[in-house]
Amino acid sequence: MFNAKILDDLTSKVNEALASGPAKDVERNVRALLVQGFSKLDLVAREDFEVQSLLLARTQEKLIALEARVAELEVRAAASAPQSPAGELG
Repeated sequence: MFNAKILDDLTSKVNEALASGPAKDVERNVRALLVQGFSKLDLVAREDFEVQSLLLARTQEKLIALEARVAELEVRAAASAPQSPAGELG
């Protein structure tokens, strides 16, 4: 039967070999390439995107309310404006 210590030693040696071997170098190089590629793109963090989305939603709500208010004021202004006689050019 296998001795647990031998199995642990083997596992640790394999992990060390992978950590210091070419696989780790490839991982580092790929990571560096990805970071470099992403830095060239116009990307934002998800948190920043969510904040801006909420801000936009609030701004749209305010815009809708202001448009309704302007329409209401225009109706009031038209109703209170003096009416000119029918045949007169103004």
